[in-house]
Amino acid sequence: MRRIVEGVGIRSVIFDFDYTLADSSDGVIECANYALRRLGLPTATDDAIRHTIGLSLPRTLTALAGDEHTAHGDEFMRLFIERADVILHDLIAMFEFVPSMVDALERQNIALGIVSSKFRRRIERVLRRDGLDGRFEVIVGGEDVEEMKPDPTGLLRAVKALATPKERCLYVGDSLTDAETARRAGVRFAAVLSGVTELGAFEDYEPAMVLRSAGELPALLKVSVDH
Repeated sequence: MRRIVEGVGIRSVIFDFDYTLADSSDGVIECANYALRRLGLPTATDDAIRHTIGLSLPRTLTALAGDEHTAHGDEFMRLFIERADVILHDLIAMFEFVPSMVDALERQNIALGIVSSKFRRRIERVLRRDGLDGRFEVIVGGEDVEEMKPDPTGLLRAVKALATPKERCLYVGDSLTDAETARRAGVRFAAVLSGVTELGAFEDYEPAMVLRSAGELPALLKVSVDH
């Protein structure tokens, strides 16, 4: 795996959630197709829906059904959330490496945060379920911002909450939306290949690191700290 190690000076790490810390694709597929059916639209393939994870829900609709359905974005969002409130929590699986990764980063005195398009309340509920409550000092979710990623507002809010200069922060994510968010915020970006975005797609963003998964991060940052 190609790695560009430019982690010197990193004191805060902020993570995307879906495909970076957890896999909620089974639930998202169910919720998206539920909303499409209720709108009288054809359902989408599992693969097509997986490629929308991380987008705002109105953008998800247009990606799946076409720009001609832009006007139905709010209703699609309402229906998606309606179904998600029933089934999504039980279908979100944290990646197995997360607890040990969090432990290792905390031992390096690195502050942790999450910035995601997913609702903060859902993320917090999953963290409580998996014994990770309180381990991330700031969580910014979709209900906390007026504009979704790649608008940098949420990421900049997390950087401010962690009281770390943004040049000493790293944003970790799996998608081009995450990469663009980091670019707009002026924050270094670590690309992880645990989602559906392939390595070559990230090249224009010149990520500071490219990882198979976020679980590799503590070792790379420790190398940077030690040297």
